[in-house]
Amino acid sequence: MSWNRIVYSFITVLVFGMGIAHAKELNVISEDEMIIRGLLYDEYKAFDLSRAVYGKLYDTTGAKEYLFKEVTSALFGKTHINESIKRLKLWDEKHPGTLEVKRLLIPLYLTAQQLGEAKNEAEQLLERSNKAMDLELASHPFLYSGEFKRALNLLGKVYEKTFSENVLLRMVVIMDEYTNERSKAIQLLETHYRMNAVSNNVYFKLLTLYAKENNADGLIEIYKILYAQEKDEKYLEKIIQAYAYKQDINAAISFLEKNKAGESILYELYKRKKLFDKAFLLTDRLYAEKKDPKWIAEKAILLFEKSEDKNDKKMINEVIGYFEKAIDLGVDDSIYLNYYGYTLIDKNIDVEKGIKIIEDALKQQPDNTYYLDSLAWGYYKQKACDKAYKMMQKVVEEEGLNEAEIIEHWDAIQKCK
Repeated sequence: MSWNRIVYSFITVLVFGMGIAHAKELNVISEDEMIIRGLLYDEYKAFDLSRAVYGKLYDTTGAKEYLFKEVTSALFGKTHINESIKRLKLWDEKHPGTLEVKRLLIPLYLTAQQLGEAKNEAEQLLERSNKAMDLELASHPFLYSGEFKRALNLLGKVYEKTFSENVLLRMVVIMDEYTNERSKAIQLLETHYRMNAVSNNVYFKLLTLYAKENNADGLIEIYKILYAQEKDEKYLEKIIQAYAYKQDINAAISFLEKNKAGESILYELYKRKKLFDKAFLLTDRLYAEKKDPKWIAEKAILLFEKSEDKNDKKMINEVIGYFEKAIDLGVDDSIYLNYYGYTLIDKNIDVEKGIKIIEDALKQQPDNTYYLDSLAWGYYKQKACDKAYKMMQKVVEEEGLNEAEIIEHWDAIQKCK
């Protein structure tokens, strides 16, 4: 236990130890000492004890400050609420029109669940004060009683005076959940963050509202702000997801290129748009950065995909070289094994080796129809027509004849059989 925690524990014990006998002692100690004791009780949140101290001080001196402190302690401690109301009302009868009394009676009545009385005090407060703090306080009874339009009107006046972010966020919740004014709430938040420095709470609330409205452009704008501030990859992913929802891959690519960020994501987008040259150049940077040999295998695939002549021997040799290097460095993902094995089979380079590689891929995914198709093609190349036919039949039953390559293989294998 740290020294600070030891001291804190000692003082806490002291405070509550003092509390055991404080009722008797209040009759004999001085006013100054009682004040110090009340403040100490407040500091350690012993509000029932501080309430008693301030009550004694008020009874002894009649000073309103002690009464207000007594009531405040009662509110914080949620004790002696009805008694506090009575004491405060008695003082109010002798000193009518004191705003501080209204300010204390409103939360007291709300704590006692006397909404009618709380609203009555709020109306009286509003008749005499237009201060932001009083408008905000007066809004509470109407909010608790479900009079959302009235509460919202008061909070709107507070916001006009203070531009308080917390008040705005409270208004937005009311508008979104109770008054069917989500669009207006969004407009208020948008104006606020464009004209003021704000916390992330404003951005997060906007994101929630934009999501409810399926507003992808709004989501993108806010996530861009958050990403610019924090450079957090999670915001980058959200930006790309929003662009994907809009089916605007070009804009996503442009954003990533401009910000020099998310290169792994950028690589996938290049492939999706068949920008193989750009993707090919990116593999070198990704390999240099991550030291993952899968990028060498990816380079092999891209080299083949971007070549106009798929039978170019020099290109095919380079592709094989990349695959061999990747496998030597530990790549064993079935996707790359299948691609490499199929290349060896389809280009009649080493059918037997290709079959063995695809069999390794099938150990990882035994029901993968693409891999089964590759294996059937290998059997076909070996003139093992019956084996090829049985294997390809499984593929056709599962996938149908919807892909050109499956149709080509099925036709050739049927003729072979």
